[in-house]
Amino acid sequence: MYITCLDLEGVLVPEIWIAFAKESGIGELTRTTRDEPDYEKLMNWRLNILREHGLGLKEIQETIAKIDPIPGAKEFLDELRKVCQVIIISDTFSQFAGPLMEKLGWPTIFCNSLEVAETGEITGFKMRIENSKYTTVKALQSIGYDTIASGDSYNDLGMIKASKAGFLFKSTEQIKADNPQLPAFETYDELLAAIKEQLKEN
Repeated sequence: MYITCLDLEGVLVPEIWIAFAKESGIGELTRTTRDEPDYEKLMNWRLNILREHGLGLKEIQETIAKIDPIPGAKEFLDELRKVCQVIIISDTFSQFAGPLMEKLGWPTIFCNSLEVAETGEITGFKMRIENSKYTTVKALQSIGYDTIASGDSYNDLGMIKASKAGFLFKSTEQIKADNPQLPAFETYDELLAAIKEQLKEN
């Protein structure tokens, strides 16, 4: 039995922090896991910038409310869920993900949580588990599932490489060049066809 594990940002929805950088005018916040492999380092850096500018959860949620899925993402998910189980494994936070899951038809998501003060300031974050994408894929395998995984960033490589089949999707030229053994796709039709082919082979 297969479960397909997908990244969220950059794969199904636009990058939340890039959208917020544009909305807030804080260009530094365009830095993502495509640029910085160390997620905790990246998040601590982001929180420091938010504190410097007096911004909190409310302002980010206002931006997220305006974000729509990447065109074709919901249709892709609907088709994929007809042929296998799907879990979105993301390093985003439950306080960010809710409105986006509604727009995607409420798929299952495993993500992290923010620590938020009564004032709305984001004071910290709690990772669900260390190296969560890779760890989750290995846990699914330990209970009898084969996994197919796809993502676009450095923090997706662990789960992609650990899976029976793994694909880069809408990734950077650098990540593709560094991982030539991984098939790389740019359209949902290509990715759906590759996943279906893997399901058919087994």
